[in-house]
Amino acid sequence: MEDVVAIAAIFLGLPWIIFHYITKWKTAATLTNGDEALLEELYQLARRLDERMDTVERLVAADNPEFRPARIVHDRETDNQKLRELDRLFAEQGRTSK
Repeated sequence: MEDVVAIAAIFLGLPWIIFHYITKWKTAATLTNGDEALLEELYQLARRLDERMDTVERLVAADNPEFRPARIVHDRETDNQKLRELDRLFAEQGRTSK
């Protein structure tokens, strides 16, 4: 009887556990097409908001010469570094950013 249980555990239980975790690993490690579309939409929104913020700062600075923006000055490299990194990643994937 012990031999039957051992054989069943080896030939049924062990493959079931292995295939179960392989399936879990494959489904958890990927982004769905919906996730990628959402990330693209959020990226485009971030770019538009950054451009709008730059425009607002320029308008306020034109009206008030003493105005110093709370965030980093318009088009400074450190201000746009993260957006440029995202642009580079999208270009590597073959996508074009708007």
